[in-house]
Amino acid sequence: MKNLISKIFIAIMALFIMVGCSQEFLEEPKPTSGVSEEVVFGSREGVESFISGITRQFRGQFTSTDAAGLNSIFFARSVKGNDLIQENTWFNFDYANDNREPTYRRTTFTWNYCFYMINQANVLIAGVEKSTALAPADKIELAANGYALRAFFYHQLVMEFAPTYSADVNFSAPPIYTVSSKEGQPMSTVGEVYKLIVDDLTKAVAGLTEDRLGKSYINKAVANAMLAQVYQVMGNWTGAQAAANAAYGGDPEAVLDAASYRSGFDDVENVEWIWGSAQRSDQSNYYYNAPASMTDHLTTSYSATYINRDFVALFSATDVRAYFQKKSASITNLNDYRYWITRKFTFTFEGDNAIFRTPEMILIEAEAKARLNDFTGAHDLLFALQQDRDVNAVRSTNTGAALIEEILVERRKELYAENGVEWFDAKRLRRGITRTGNHRVGAAANLTADDKKFFLKIPQAEIDSNPFIEDAVNANR
Repeated sequence: MKNLISKIFIAIMALFIMVGCSQEFLEEPKPTSGVSEEVVFGSREGVESFISGITRQFRGQFTSTDAAGLNSIFFARSVKGNDLIQENTWFNFDYANDNREPTYRRTTFTWNYCFYMINQANVLIAGVEKSTALAPADKIELAANGYALRAFFYHQLVMEFAPTYSADVNFSAPPIYTVSSKEGQPMSTVGEVYKLIVDDLTKAVAGLTEDRLGKSYINKAVANAMLAQVYQVMGNWTGAQAAANAAYGGDPEAVLDAASYRSGFDDVENVEWIWGSAQRSDQSNYYYNAPASMTDHLTTSYSATYINRDFVALFSATDVRAYFQKKSASITNLNDYRYWITRKFTFTFEGDNAIFRTPEMILIEAEAKARLNDFTGAHDLLFALQQDRDVNAVRSTNTGAALIEEILVERRKELYAENGVEWFDAKRLRRGITRTGNHRVGAAANLTADDKKFFLKIPQAEIDSNPFIEDAVNANR
């Protein structure tokens, strides 16, 4: 199942230290505390190995089960919505929308992890662009990987630590670093961060090709998927339409496979996966790869996530995605939060995690067309997905706001538990999330439109260590 090249397992993990190294780094990769700049950026193979070390950090256990890699950020968003119910275990405080204070683990992990990855991207960009050994074409393509990585993690940061773009572009946002630095920088603004993101992704799309070492690496399609999400948040519907179409290739039938939907969502080689985090059992002894470790109740896992009965009711019986079952015969009360579980994900120690899938891009393009009043085009795309998932699907005749609502529901049905789509849509569209059905928490966990609980406070450790960030930075958060 995993056919990635061996270089993905190279551990160039921390901020890379300039120490001596030999040709063995390239000839026989093995864990190391650091290698010299001349070796890393002296050949395409060296840079690709450095990128492999970065991609490994997408799925490593950074501090704990709910503060691991990118997947833990995504799953924390997922349980903040109405569709999932989280038991009193890992991610419980995220589920209660009560995990945003300056000293809390969610806040400090998300800040530190994203900036760690941004720093790695800055090291990559600088090393490639300063290299005198790389061919010009290689320099453009390899630097583009760094620009895409930096943009992606800045997008995670600005979504997690500020209001959405349409709410206030002048609201303070995380500092901007375009070079590797140990010195703090002042807070930026939401508008400034989005400008950096768009600039970086524009360079990335222009510089990347469709070739890559494996699906855990970035290519032109992945960069376009990043840009589609960014333009979606910014309300640039012409840009979102073009980027989403480029990300999945423009032919829904070629990139959808309903037959694989119930195969466990654990294989990065699935035709529907544009970008994912690959994993092997010899790389992990932990149960941190949410969502599988949280939602799977049929294998040894945390078995901590349940499905809201109101969400289950959205699916027809013939929809392949209606892969739910009762928790046990002993639970007969539909009001019991443990009533429904999902079989969408299968937990194994070598399970991969999806980051971008083709259905999301198809639905971004459909939403963009609907907002640009191309209702026929939106119907075509929406029905292509719906018919693939449900043999009895009926083509939509909705227009305007009703069509957009239908697309948003389809996004929830398609992407639940994967990337926090319900939270993402509510935040970008400045809507609330009201808990209904059989949730185990009350109204205190609801989110109102533009609720401050949609974003985190600035970590206290950053305030204490960065002289450019005032103590009062969280006063309006």
